[in-house]
Amino acid sequence: MANNNHDRRGTRKTNKKGATKGSGGQRRRGLRGKGATPKAEDRVYHAAHKRKLERQRRDSGRHEKVNETELVVGRNPVIECLHAKVPANALIVAMGTGHDDRLSEAVALANSRGIIVREVQRHELDHMTGSTLHQGVGLEIPPYQYADVFDLIAKAAEEPKPGMFVILDNITDPRNLGAVIRSTAAFGGNGVIIPERRSASVTAVAWRTSAGTAARLPVARATNLTRTLKEFQKNGYQIVGLDAGGEHTLDTYDGGTDPVVIVVGSEGKGISRLVRENCDVIMSIPTADWVESLNASVAAGVVLSEFARQRRQA
Repeated sequence: MANNNHDRRGTRKTNKKGATKGSGGQRRRGLRGKGATPKAEDRVYHAAHKRKLERQRRDSGRHEKVNETELVVGRNPVIECLHAKVPANALIVAMGTGHDDRLSEAVALANSRGIIVREVQRHELDHMTGSTLHQGVGLEIPPYQYADVFDLIAKAAEEPKPGMFVILDNITDPRNLGAVIRSTAAFGGNGVIIPERRSASVTAVAWRTSAGTAARLPVARATNLTRTLKEFQKNGYQIVGLDAGGEHTLDTYDGGTDPVVIVVGSEGKGISRLVRENCDVIMSIPTADWVESLNASVAAGVVLSEFARQRRQA
């Protein structure tokens, strides 16, 4: 029987693979510097990175919104804007829209002003307005061109009658803004001032509510309402803030002789603290005891009407 016992002395048994001595340079590489630690906002797993992306998204959205056009829809609002010579890029009419005197008038006014009349499919106009309540017609208007506060003060100083302005504080509903613009124009005011931030702006909704008066009455944006109030005071204006519990009421205050700025706050928040502190007078509007407050645009209209009456009798 063959002898199967082989001499295996000198044979090294091991399960290791690769180099059997040294670390293969791993320790040396581990001691090597890795460079500066990235900022938190540059680390994709960090919460700061998510906040950075969200901030970029918001900034991008604001930039796009500044340049986009607005649509005023509905036959009466469109006609009112055309009569008021609101700046417009095009009159858009949905195909298949039933013609009547108002639509014919809108087309005629657009043609007389050299405004393009463009026909689109009805579903396209639905998409453009986000609604089907457009009555088949829309007026495309460019972004509103805001006036400069200092220019408005200088222009009012050249008028024979005392200046009268409305400043809106904490007003975020464009319908309220449009209504205030309309009331200010109706009662002989010189302009409306709104904050740049946290405020309604002159959009298609405000255009529609103002019934086109936004084309004739200037609206200015203020970066800081407190500084704006102080600038009016330097130019001889009385700053009248509307708020409940004021030392004056509309019955006791004379707004017919001096230049005046009427500050209107929101129905819920009212006038902000810093703005209130810079008012010369806080005035309330007498109402029935069981009525808590008036809508901002209604309150502004009531005061403007009374001051206009006082000025007519002065």
